Amino acid sequence: MEKEIQAYNDAMTAADKAICKKLAQEIDKHLTGAESKIWHRHPVWFLNGNPIVGYSKLKDSVRLMFWSGQSFEEEGLLPDGSFKAAVARYTDVKQVDTELLQRWLDKSAEIQWDYKNIVKRKGVLERLL
Repeated sequence: MEKEIQAYNDAMTAADKAICKKLAQEIDKHLTGAESKIWHRHPVWFLNGNPIVGYSKLKDSVRLMFWSGQSFEEEGLLPDGSFKAAVARYTDVKQVDTELLQRWLDKSAEIQWDYKNIVKRKGVLERLL
């Protein structure tokens, strides 16, 4: 696990740390070859420079976000924001369904919108093939 991500996780309460650790382990396990780093103060994984998945601590939960998640057409992911992102929220590590998470991670590698170039395109998203 990336040292900065480990430090982020270590700064959490025990319950949130367990969730973050589980998410990071599963993401690393299923998105081999992805670059991971702290981006905008939160752990994020990238494929070819495009953000795919990340998580952050909210007041009441840990939010797992998939940048292209609305296109997955999966139960358990809720739309977030005005683009294509979708999220799941966790308050206990027992809520992390690793089989469901693996399916979402597989889709995150297959279904991508080009967030890397969104500024160049003045806010217009294009689907990557």
